[in-house]
Amino acid sequence: MDQNYFYLITIQYLGFRYHGWQKQPNLKTVHLVIDKTVNYVFKGQKKFKSLAVGRTDAMVSANETAFELFTEEPISDLDAFLDQFNYYLPQDVRALSMREVDRNFNVIKSAKLKEYIYLFAHGQKSHPFCAPIMTTFRDVLDIELMKKGAKLYEGTHNFKAFCSRVSEKGLYTRTVLSCDLIENDMFDANFFPKESFLFKVKAEGFGYNQIRGMMGALVKLGKYDFTLDDIAKSLLPGSTEVMEYIAPASGLILNTVEFED
Repeated sequence: MDQNYFYLITIQYLGFRYHGWQKQPNLKTVHLVIDKTVNYVFKGQKKFKSLAVGRTDAMVSANETAFELFTEEPISDLDAFLDQFNYYLPQDVRALSMREVDRNFNVIKSAKLKEYIYLFAHGQKSHPFCAPIMTTFRDVLDIELMKKGAKLYEGTHNFKAFCSRVSEKGLYTRTVLSCDLIENDMFDANFFPKESFLFKVKAEGFGYNQIRGMMGALVKLGKYDFTLDDIAKSLLPGSTEVMEYIAPASGLILNTVEFED
């Protein structure tokens, strides 16, 4: 395909009923419904392809992420396209904005920072309606201790212990710019528990399942199965630790992506 026109489209979606972003045979994925909807808006008459800033896994949601749309022909009215795109998208996917970019823009390489959040509650059985975006850990957790543990992740460390599908060629030494565990001040509903919390992590990039592994270690810390020293040692350059507990996917949300100007 001769790619002549390039557009950056920001979107958000609830990942609960999707098998992640990437297209897979016989499975409903976010990329599949994105491309089907674009094709419908184009009435099957324009060639295009789309590329995401990053792939989310099954049941993981996005508050704000993006993909690049490549077309052979220009889209003359971006507002009209965005309106039509939103009209035909499923209810659990929404386009937020759209702008034209030049051929030098690369949606993957131009993403300089990503912030993920993990929404959770503890010590109770929550309303079933919470399940799509919130994980409820039934054990009572020591939140104050977990807050101290979260700060250990800040800085440049070896995060291999927290990743899945590790390999010799994998990039595991990464720099976490900020990491906090705070009371939930972003999401609310009348069926939410009285207290809920956010684990917020910002970095240039993450390994496979890294944040869920980091959250899993904090849960074990909150249950007193781990100590702060256990987490600190697992981050050392020569660590061979493997975190056995990966937190469930449905509490994980890609919150924002920042692009270079």
